[in-house]
Parts: sequence; structure tokens; C-alpha cells
Amino acid sequence: MLRHLTRKLRASGPVTVAEYMREALTNPGQGYYTRRGGVGESGDFITSPEISQVFGELIGVWYISEWMAMGKPSSLQLVELGPGRGTLTEDILRVFKQLSSVLSKCDVSVHLVEVSPKLSEIQAVLLTGGKVQPSPEDESAYMKGISKTGIPIFWYRDIQDVPPGYSFYLAHEFFDALPIHKFQRTEKGWREVLVDIDPQVPDQLRFVLSPSRTPATQNFIQPEETRDHVEVCPEAGVIVQRLASRIEKDGGAALVADYGHDGTKTDTFRGFRNHQLHDVLSAPGTADLTADVDFSYLRKMAQGKTATLGPIKQREFLKNMGIDLRLQVLLQNSGDTATREQLLHSYDMLMNPEKMGDCFNFFALLPHHRLVHPDKKDKPESKSPLPPVAGFNELLLK
Repeated sequence: MLRHLTRKLRASGPVTVAEYMREALTNPGQGYYTRRGGVGESGDFITSPEISQVFGELIGVWYISEWMAMGKPSSLQLVELGPGRGTLTEDILRVFKQLSSVLSKCDVSVHLVEVSPKLSEIQAVLLTGGKVQPSPEDESAYMKGISKTGIPIFWYRDIQDVPPGYSFYLAHEFFDALPIHKFQRTEKGWREVLVDIDPQVPDQLRFVLSPSRTPATQNFIQPEETRDHVEVCPEAGVIVQRLASRIEKDGGAALVADYGHDGTKTDTFRGFRNHQLHDVLSAPGTADLTADVDFSYLRKMAQGKTATLGPIKQREFLKNMGIDLRLQVLLQNSGDTATREQLLHSYDMLMNPEKMGDCFNFFALLPHHRLVHPDKKDKPESKSPLPPVAGFNELLLK
């Protein structure tokens, strides 16, 4: 991979950080995700669903609670972007099965947006027991199957391919792996941070500043920006625009869970290899590269088509969703000490402010009418109050 990049840099000069990330993560032959995709204990990073089933179950409860608040539409598409090993979808489907009496009149289907052939294979085994078939060329899905709980599942390469309809979108640790542009404020104005060969060390890469403004500098830096160093992820912006348009048109909601900030942080670009921090420029293609999600940018990119809630810290969201109660139930039902210790350990991982509790955030896109009655302005007293959105408010358990 390094040889491929150095040849490219010698031929055409420095590249943007976004282009470097795209090569390192998704190059068809050598990219980190295309070759391996290390999720879980043995991989390079562990995600919340890999730690505890409770996490996914509570997200399943969130979707059902929103589905009920929106008047129980007759069909529901669960659309997950970058589903990893499929653990989260599996946990959500378990909740859907447990609450199948509630969903009995609803036509539920699952739609996974996954570019990695390796990961889609792992998802298929986990969710369907490997009972999948490739779709005919003229269909937008490239693979389909039936979940172990009897729900149809479809795989796509792009969100654009997912059919329209009332949908709940889920992006858990999806946006943080999308390529970012990095910018630095200098005396001469904004300059883009680029990746180039280090002239002193032939096989090493280094960061350089663009000699003048780049097209990205002109397009992505807001005039009111106060920070000296900014990371922008245009792809995340495009995806949020698409989600917002779909929700505005067909209804539903999107839940984003990721580590990030509300437009306050500066340099968050980092690499992980074997659960250790790894220099982003060394051995490209062998480590996971990631940057914190800027939720203020996502909010801006929704362009008012939907309402947005959050970001709210993961520990607050899960607490509001009733994780403490769920933990007590599981502890009472677990027979052996090892299971109990595992449960308490995962609870600590998810909720401890020093671990994932504070660095992970939840953010939602919802139709405006979910938060404000369309005709509230005329006769405010005649309408019953709208139910609060679970997770972002305390859930009143009836």
C-alpha cells in the first residue's frame, strides 16, 4: 500500500487527507476495510454492540417507541449504514421478535448498506445462518436473505439504492470512518493539510500545508469559523442531506451514535491497530483511521428539512432508555458469576464517563411534526401533547 501511495505522490504531488483516508481504508486491493475490517476482540477496535447486547436492545426499544409515537405505520424498513459484523441488527431484531405482538400488523424489513464483501459475508452468517442468495442484476440489492427471526434482509452498496418508504436509519460508528479534509489557519489565511512524501526519509509520509487555497478550503470553511484547525467530512454532509430528504418525504427517523463533538474540537484524526493508537501516516492499509464526528456540521447539513436532537452523551441516552432497569433484570436472570461479572464490566464500558459514556454521543433526525404539531399555532389547547422522544428525555416506563 505504501509503495502504491508513494508512486502516486511522486507522479502527481501531495493529496488531501480525505484522499489518503479513502485509499488507506477502501482501496479495492489493499484497503483496511476491504481486506479485513477488524471489529471485535480480535480486531483493531471494539464497538458498543460488540461489548453488550443491552446496547442494541435499547436501540431496538427506541425504534419501537418512535414507531408507536408516529402512529404505528403499516410498514417499517430498518436501514443500517455500515453494520460491522451485524451484531447491532441482530440485537434489534431480537427486541422486534420479543415485541412481535406489538408489531404484528407491521411489515418489517431490514436493509443493510455495506461495501465490504468480507463483512457482508459475516453479517449474512450471523443474521440468516448463511441462507442468502445473490440478487438478479436488475435489482438494487446485491444480496438478500431471511433473518433467523423470519424477517427479509437486503444488502446494498449505497444508501441511494435502498427503496423509498417509511424507514428507521441507524448509523453507529459509521460517520467517523468517512474521509475528512483538514484545514489550518495561517497568517496568509486558511490552508489545507495535505499528505506528501518526506524528502528526508524516502519511504515515509508527512503532513504539509497547501501553498495556496484549495477548492475544499473555499467550499468547506465557514466565514464565522473561530477555530484554528478544522476537520470537515463532506461525505457525511451528503449522507445527512439524503437521510433528511428521505425522512421529510417518507417519514421515519435516523439515529446516529458516534464519538464526536458539537463543533468545538480541532485535531481528532487518529489510527487504531490491535486496540492501540497508531500513527496515521505509518503502514497505511493496516490500521483503522478515524476522526470525531462534528455534529454541528451534521445539523447544518440537515438544512432544516428535519428536526435534529442532540448530541447527547451515550450514558445519558442509555440511562434515559432504562439501561439500569434492564441490567437489574439480566443480573437477576443470570445464574453464574462469570456472566454477572461480564454484564457489570460491559455496563461500566458503556456508561463510565472515562470509557465510552462521555466520548460517545447520540444524535437524531426526526420529522418536524414529531416535535411540533403542524397546526399548533392555531388552536394550541385542542391537541394532546406529543409524547417525548425516548433517550433524549427520560423515558417514563409505564
